Amino acid sequence: MAKTKAEFLNLEEHIYGDKYLGCGETETFEYIAYLAKKIQKLHPAIRFHIDSGNAQYVTDRLDKGLLDFCIVIDPVDITRYHYLDLPRKDTWVLLMRKDSPLATQQKIVARDLFDIQLICSRQLLSDSLAKNIVANWLGETLTRLNIVATYNLIFNATIFVRTGIGYAICLDKLANTSDHSELCFRPFYPRLESELNFIWKKEQIFSKASELFLNHVRALFK
Repeated sequence: MAKTKAEFLNLEEHIYGDKYLGCGETETFEYIAYLAKKIQKLHPAIRFHIDSGNAQYVTDRLDKGLLDFCIVIDPVDITRYHYLDLPRKDTWVLLMRKDSPLATQQKIVARDLFDIQLICSRQLLSDSLAKNIVANWLGETLTRLNIVATYNLIFNATIFVRTGIGYAICLDKLANTSDHSELCFRPFYPRLESELNFIWKKEQIFSKASELFLNHVRALFK
């Protein structure tokens, strides 16, 4: 109620307000950061609030009206929403210590996952669409995997990996794998990718700030 009230308190030409954005962890969010910087230069009274989580978390908050827009990573049922396809895809990889046996390989095939301890995203285990995608890539059911831990955001999972608890199935570019890091990625083969979508509720009544932001998003991705 407070959020809705704040949206419509100001009906003047001056544009200001709070924009609530939900997003899974993805480097593609840099597009939104670029737009936020551009918009705030033109309209410094617009503020942005980021809520990070997996697709189930952010779409639940979008459905309740607590978020204005979301970036979701496939597999997600987006038929309930208006959406824009984003021009990038995220790649699934195996995160590991640099001194682990699989680090000597250039790529990871399905059979490499059957005899190791795995740390896995809860979305991959709970969502039927996600299960099907991973199962199709594996050629087996997920029950063949030895999953010793789950996560919803990758940062703390990287600490598990660094400690030696297991290997993490995750998206690339989200963990520090620089020369000074103990960690590295190895891509899956055949390549396993997820598309990304920018979504908002159908029949949504927008404030001026929301309309402005959506128009900028449409222009950028066009």
